[in-house]
Amino acid sequence: MNASPLSRAKKLFDIDEKDPTKARKQAKEKLVAAVQKLADGGLWIDRTNEEKGLDHVSNAKLLRLHEVLTAVKEKFGDRDSLIDGIVKAEGREKDATFKNRFASWPTPRLWDYYQSAAARS
Repeated sequence: MNASPLSRAKKLFDIDEKDPTKARKQAKEKLVAAVQKLADGGLWIDRTNEEKGLDHVSNAKLLRLHEVLTAVKEKFGDRDSLIDGIVKAEGREKDATFKNRFASWPTPRLWDYYQSAAARS
């Protein structure tokens, strides 16, 4: 059985608080901070609502973002290198139009496309 997003966040940040309300809040704060830290490194196109921010995003989505941004940072370093990796995996290095179409895509979509392209090649 899969663990809930809250329990996965608690495990990720080693939160073992007795009070469940404090633990939930602490896990959310640490998860948001971790995603924001990764997002500032050139991996992110900021599409969040200015008023709400990442605080109102679900734990499941934040965990997915954290996983994707961590994987992209480890493998490529930034979005531009990821786009270059996609173009190389597709074998279309000289096609500038093909490369430019990825500029507006969010990082999780780019990562999924890269994984699919790498599996095909």
